[in-house]
Amino acid sequence: MKYVLLICADEAVGAEHAQDGCGGWDTEMAARGVLYGGAGLRPPADATTIRVRDGETLLTDGPFAETREQMGGFCLIDCADLDEAIEIASKHPAATYGSIEVRPLIP
Repeated sequence: MKYVLLICADEAVGAEHAQDGCGGWDTEMAARGVLYGGAGLRPPADATTIRVRDGETLLTDGPFAETREQMGGFCLIDCADLDEAIEIASKHPAATYGSIEVRPLIP
């Protein structure tokens, strides 16, 4: 089953770790055959939020939600079940300073 790992952290803490890399996590997961891709994201200040209301396209600079914790990256994995997805997410270095949301994809 495919899952997305949404990597989140306080914006200041995430910026501090933005260039840390994955510390070999990506190499290990690729070798296991469970990692299908992923990327880090530019800071929330570089985001553009789009809404369409009553046929009008509304653009807002910045992130969708105004919270201290922001999404800093994502990974797409394919594994047996949620237990394996949690085990994989818990090994990601970002889990030590932020949080990782594990969300299944719609089949």
